[in-house]
Amino acid sequence: MFFLGTQKVNAQGHLEIGGCDCVELARKFGTPLYVLDEALIRRNCRDYRAAFERRYPHVEIIYATKACLTTALCRIMQQEGLSLDTASAGELFTALKAEFPAEKIYLHGNFKSTRELEMALSARVGRIVVDSELELEQLNALAARRGQVADILLRVTPAVDPHTHEYIQTGKVDTKFGLGIGTGAAMQGVKRALSLKHLRLHGFHSHIGSQILDVHFFEMGAELLVAFIKAVAEATGFEAKELNVGGGLGIKYVSEHKPPTKEEFAEALVGAVKRACAKYRVALPKLMLEPGRSIIGDAGITLYTVGPIKDINGVRTYVSVDGGLSDNPRPALYQARYSLILANRPLDDEKQVVTVVGKHCESDMLFENVTLPKLQPGDILAVQSTGAYNFSMSSNYNRFPRPAVVLVHDGRAELIVRRQTLEDLIAQDIIPERLR
Repeated sequence: MFFLGTQKVNAQGHLEIGGCDCVELARKFGTPLYVLDEALIRRNCRDYRAAFERRYPHVEIIYATKACLTTALCRIMQQEGLSLDTASAGELFTALKAEFPAEKIYLHGNFKSTRELEMALSARVGRIVVDSELELEQLNALAARRGQVADILLRVTPAVDPHTHEYIQTGKVDTKFGLGIGTGAAMQGVKRALSLKHLRLHGFHSHIGSQILDVHFFEMGAELLVAFIKAVAEATGFEAKELNVGGGLGIKYVSEHKPPTKEEFAEALVGAVKRACAKYRVALPKLMLEPGRSIIGDAGITLYTVGPIKDINGVRTYVSVDGGLSDNPRPALYQARYSLILANRPLDDEKQVVTVVGKHCESDMLFENVTLPKLQPGDILAVQSTGAYNFSMSSNYNRFPRPAVVLVHDGRAELIVRRQTLEDLIAQDIIPERLR
């Protein structure tokens, strides 16, 4: 068991986060419940800015909204001086509805629809990160019709294998994202971009993967990207002024995870960029990063209520909770592991090994073979580090309403996403007239 951010055991013997008793949060808002620690979110933002701004002359920290996005979070990121990375019409729409400055928004995606590109052009977002030659042509034509010049980065893949789960590796040769440097596709894309009158190329973007715990892979990526900048300059005369190295820094999900600190990450990455620029005689570009998980991940917990407990003698003990696959698909997707705390009795000494399962109509194993105090129905379980890719990947499987999201800070708990109702679930349903 470990505590993160503002978590502690309070005078009532309950887990507390952001000055709020988790048992009381569960009683007031219901479970499953996503809880976000505002103080830790802000600290992570500030740690990123401080670590990189001390070491590099021109840097921009861009929050990857795919990790977790609400209008309230947009406001926090704006207040902390971060930009936003969006990857869909929905994410872009959310940012704009929160009145986030459009010039600080980046639009990503390997298949941006015409609607999404037009939204970005209409809003005049800061950069559109182009992912393919087809998109170069589409965007140029759309911008021409509007009498605009679109500011772009070109996404390239440097062929770095960061040894994370294969589903979250995005910088290898074999990936759907971007144009390969080693295959020559990236150079071809640069030349085409430079030839199109309604596109303005500023530099390059790359992202090697997620939940990376070894800074060596980021150093490798930086070296390859700067070498590409040099190669492009020699081949075309274009000198990239911007280098976006993506995100991917990992967090602590279980006790054996030892992620680099923001300071260690900055020291390694900035050092690699500066060394590579000196080696290839390239002027230092503006450096951009897109952290998501490492800003929001460890700031979130999920609260569940314990239900039936089934002990199969000599096999295992199943503990059912009132959520599951619909609020946390990551264990099913790529065997993600988490640490758990019994929120109402975190310091109990009597322990047991159990498997926590959800209530969906299949074997949705959430947390296998975890050690917890002896459980009973009605207990409140807190799952650590669920701020990233839990709410954002939640679904209505089995027609479960999505949970609420609560922001806690200095003893105040505020809803930032209300719990879906059963009426919400059928709000978009239509019965054709012939079936009436």
